[in-house]
Amino acid sequence: MAEKPQVHPELPQSDLPRAKHDAEAAVALPDDELRRQKRMKWLLYIVAFVIFQTGIIVLFSMTVMKFRTPKFRVREATFGAFEVQTSNASFNLRMNAQLGVKNNNFGPYKFDNTAIFFYYNGTQVGRGAVSKSKANFRSTKKLDVAVDLVAPASLAGNSELERELSSGILPLTSASKLDGKVTIMFMLKKKKSAEMNCNMEVNTITKQLQNVKCR
Repeated sequence: MAEKPQVHPELPQSDLPRAKHDAEAAVALPDDELRRQKRMKWLLYIVAFVIFQTGIIVLFSMTVMKFRTPKFRVREATFGAFEVQTSNASFNLRMNAQLGVKNNNFGPYKFDNTAIFFYYNGTQVGRGAVSKSKANFRSTKKLDVAVDLVAPASLAGNSELERELSSGILPLTSASKLDGKVTIMFMLKKKKSAEMNCNMEVNTITKQLQNVKCR
């Protein structure tokens, strides 16, 4: 006996709009999720960009925009007239010193006229003039200064100086101070003073400057 075909009753007219809405919501849900994911990606990109920019600004301010104090040093020297007497503890030397102004800033350092002083055991024995000039950014400006090193009368007969001259070593110190300005980005300026404090030895046998140490 043949089976009767099953008849599916149609939905009432009142249920048709709700069914249609449910079907549309099921289709629209993936699009909403996709838009949400896109918004999250853009948000992450913006946060990453802000962090990157902040890092660049911090790095820039700690390197390029940072004002550093230049270094002022005695580099080397040669000698012209060279007279040393151990019997009465005296010396008369003509020293051609080369100085260096090392500028580690990302901008030039312009400095004024100044003087450099040389001492033996706290007693001034020489003075040289340093003319105003400029050390370019990230470079060392070399300056040539002629100095007469002469033992004053107060050192005549000094037993310690006599002993050191007899050994062939004349210890000296140098001191100076440069006043100037560092300019960064052509408009940001700041006053910076570079101070010199060096110890050195004049070898009276070889007539050379040696063991130059600055801080």
